[in-house]
Amino acid sequence: MYLLIINPRSGGGAGERTWHAVEVMLQARGTAYEALFTQSADSAESQVLHALAHREDWRAAIVIGGDGTIHSVLGALRRRGVALAVIPAGSGNDTARGFGIPLATEAALDAALQDRCQTADVLSGEDGLTLTAVASGFDAQVAVNVNNSRYKRLCNAIGAGQLAYLIGILHTLMTFKPCRVSVTCDGKEQAFETAWLVSICNLPSYGGGLLICPQAKADDGLLDVCVVHGISRGQLLRLFPTVVKGKHTTLPFVTMLRGRSVAVRFVEPRQAIGDGESLGTAPLAVRCEPGALRVLSPLAAALSADGAASSCTASG
Repeated sequence: MYLLIINPRSGGGAGERTWHAVEVMLQARGTAYEALFTQSADSAESQVLHALAHREDWRAAIVIGGDGTIHSVLGALRRRGVALAVIPAGSGNDTARGFGIPLATEAALDAALQDRCQTADVLSGEDGLTLTAVASGFDAQVAVNVNNSRYKRLCNAIGAGQLAYLIGILHTLMTFKPCRVSVTCDGKEQAFETAWLVSICNLPSYGGGLLICPQAKADDGLLDVCVVHGISRGQLLRLFPTVVKGKHTTLPFVTMLRGRSVAVRFVEPRQAIGDGESLGTAPLAVRCEPGALRVLSPLAAALSADGAASSCTASG
C-alpha cells in the first residue's frame, strides 16, 4: 500500500493536475493506494502521522508536490520510518533533481514503484528538518520575494518555475545590502565582511536547478557550505550564470566549507529558508543527521553494488 500525499496548490495548481494524471495511471496498474490531500504546511505533518498510524505495511509515501510540500512531511516520515518517493509538481523540484528522479510524471511514478531505496541525510535545526538546503542572506531573501510575488504564479502557469527565481534575483538585487557574517563549521569560526549569502546544502541545487554546492551528496554524512562575500552588485549579478553550471566554487569571492555542523550569525537580521520555506531570520544552527531518511531513487540502482541501496518495503 502506498500513501499518496498531494498538495493540489503546489506549482500554481500543477499538484492537482499531476494528481489527476497519476490517479489514472495507478488505477490502470491496479496499484493499491490511499490519497491524502494536505490542507496547509502547518497541518501536513500531523495529517501524515495520523494516516500512517492506521497501518504498518506502507511501501512508501509518494509526495505529489514541490520541495516545500516534502519539507512539511519530513518529520512524519522520519518518525514512522516510511520511505519517501517524489512525483515533482512544484516550482523548483530540487529534491527530485538531487535524487535523479525524472521531472516527467509517468517516469517519476515508475521510479516510485520500483522499490529501490537509498539512504539520505537530513539537515536538523531548531525549526525542524530540511532535505535540500538551508540558505540565509541574499538567496533566502530571493526565495521569500519569489514566494510572495505575482510573477511566481505566472511563471508556474507557463511551466517556467526557474524563471521566477531569475526574476527574483533581479528584484532582490535592487534593495539587498550585504553585511558581516560569522560562520562556524565543526567548531571552527570564520568571519566574512560584506557577505551576501551563506548556503548550507545536503543536495547540489536549489532555486530550480542552481548548483550552489555541486559537490554535495545526500548520503556522505556531511554538509556543504557556500559563502559569497566581498563583491559588488554587478559582480554578484554576473556570478549567478556560473552557479547554473556550478562553475563558481573556485572564484576568489566564494568560500566553500564542509562539515557535520554549521552555525551562521549575521550582524543584521537576515532571512533564512529551508527547502524554499521560511525559517524566520538568522542566526541559525544546523547539523547533519546521517541516514535519517530513505528515498526511492533511480540512483539507488547504481548504489546497490556497494550496499548503499536497499528495498523500501519494510516500514519502521
